Amino acid sequence: MSTENKKSSKLSSGESKGAILYVVPTPIGNLEDMTFRAIRVLKEADLILAEDTRTSGFLLKHFDIKTPMQSHHKFNEHKTVESVIQRIKSGQIVALISDAGTPAISDPGFLVVRQCVENEIEVECLPGATAFVPALVASGLPNDRFCFEGFFPQKKGRQTKMTELLTEKRTVIFYESPYRLLKTLTQLAEVVGNERRASVSREISKLFEQTKRGTLIELIEHFTAHNPKGEIVLIIAGVEE
Repeated sequence: MSTENKKSSKLSSGESKGAILYVVPTPIGNLEDMTFRAIRVLKEADLILAEDTRTSGFLLKHFDIKTPMQSHHKFNEHKTVESVIQRIKSGQIVALISDAGTPAISDPGFLVVRQCVENEIEVECLPGATAFVPALVASGLPNDRFCFEGFFPQKKGRQTKMTELLTEKRTVIFYESPYRLLKTLTQLAEVVGNERRASVSREISKLFEQTKRGTLIELIEHFTAHNPKGEIVLIIAGVEE
């Protein structure tokens, strides 16, 4: 058996667990996007850190996962991270999940991962759902070089971030609220011009998934006529060479 296969079967084989933090992506829409490995890790972990235990409770019930959960979100992670580290050091396996997608990508998770690394605790992130990847691929914009910027600043630094796009040659990815999308598109057009190409994906992996492509002015016209709903990924083309 290869080293990789030995590692992936460590939990099920009954070998020594050791101390480890698993970062486990969860579906961003369709529950069928959950991987077999993610289900196994969550079932065999000693504790699951969940952004919202109520939201995650539905997911765990669907897959018959009975592992105890503990709340771990941006408002309490500074208070709970040390106790989590001590539990892992004692030999427990802890799995970290967010409400949807990969933890630490515009979600809580960075702090506990950093503390594990500083304490020489093994961290393993499973591959899985992340909203910006399918949005980027489906956009039709160049994806050989890109950067992910998370959410636009709501106030301080917002204009600066937009101005940076005047010289950015890579495709740029943002998350945005449906309530701010039209305002953001309008401000972007004022800064980089109406004809900059872009793509808006919403409700990825859900029933009403949709991707709208075009120039900024075309997207503004579309979302003026059609009120945007759902979680949004905004892709902005870079400056052409």
